[in-house]
Amino acid sequence: AGSDMIVRSYFHTYGMNVVTTNCSNNYGPKQHNEKLIPTIIRKAISGENIPIYGDGKNVRDWLYVLDHCKGIELAFKKGKSGETYNIGGRNERNNLQIVDRVCTILDELKPKASGSYKDQITFVKDRPGHDLRYAIDATKIENELGWKADENFDTGIVKTIEWYLGKLAN
Repeated sequence: AGSDMIVRSYFHTYGMNVVTTNCSNNYGPKQHNEKLIPTIIRKAISGENIPIYGDGKNVRDWLYVLDHCKGIELAFKKGKSGETYNIGGRNERNNLQIVDRVCTILDELKPKASGSYKDQITFVKDRPGHDLRYAIDATKIENELGWKADENFDTGIVKTIEWYLGKLAN
């Protein structure tokens, strides 16, 4: 929020051509290993417990990383100076849905000798102050600039898992 205010002040004070974007949770290839989806994949493949915070009902809107990049580029090239555009995937899922989907895909693409990757799911103490839900309303960028995510969660997550399986195989 502070950086947004500084940028906005340069627009108002000096007339600097600025556009601000905010996004929902990104996922896809090359994401930091500590994030939820890479952790699920990495732990599942290695046979470790898959940790899920609290009761797993924390909700996020998920946005495939390349769709986010396309949204940033569109806002940069076509956005109105001084405006803020939210870039969201319209893919709200709770963590239980995420881990279930990832494990189901892994069961299909790289089956275990016995059982399911879902057997590795464990619940761990939630972080203090962890948000129950957050999401982005992307209506403005969709209506004003014609942006729309190319990937829905089901198509993007398969691409993501395939990428990580290739990375982990090396």
